[in-house]
Amino acid sequence: MATTQTPEQMAQVLEQGAKALGLQLSPAQQQKLLAYQALLAKWNKVYNLTALRDPAQMMTHHLLDSLAAVAAFAGAQRVLDVGAGGGLPGIVLAIWAAEAEPQMQITLVDTVQKKTAFLTQVKAELSLSNVSVIHARVEELPHEQQFDVITSRAFAELKDFIDWSNHLLQQGGHFLALKGVLPQAEIDRLPSGWQVSKIQALQVPGLDAERHLIFINRIAL
Repeated sequence: MATTQTPEQMAQVLEQGAKALGLQLSPAQQQKLLAYQALLAKWNKVYNLTALRDPAQMMTHHLLDSLAAVAAFAGAQRVLDVGAGGGLPGIVLAIWAAEAEPQMQITLVDTVQKKTAFLTQVKAELSLSNVSVIHARVEELPHEQQFDVITSRAFAELKDFIDWSNHLLQQGGHFLALKGVLPQAEIDRLPSGWQVSKIQALQVPGLDAERHLIFINRIAL
């Protein structure tokens, strides 16, 4: 059942959650994250961007869930979010990175036009100059576009994720998949030439569920 929370309560949940994650969010970052969450809830009524309808759940399951992963992107220059959907983690990452990692540029790609329309609107309304939105299949993007980190959240099996997008991964770059329960079977089915370099368990404030970051890179020859 949906729980009604005031904007002040939502802001408090975000602030406390960020602190629990060890993130220092500026007032501007918090404001943009809350504005994004409000846009997601608003557009979701018409466009079905996420199965969640409760804004309070969106805060925990989407915003804090994505914020739990942002530190893993530190130092990245060009990030590709595959199957970006409603902008998770890409938009959350962009809001954080604008101040924390100002060199970072984030490209969001999705095949669903209504989702890229939403992302384009968010980019405009929140003035996210570090974001590019592409309506396309990732496997059709040109090789000339190279990224040092390619990420996805609840997108596809790891094997497909890598098969479809590895032509866009620059030498020395890595994949970073946001997963729930550790997907050991998917890891076992990784394409040849690829290996898991690191698995990081995440604790998301207010979320009683497993979350894992899976780092995957090319096997050095």
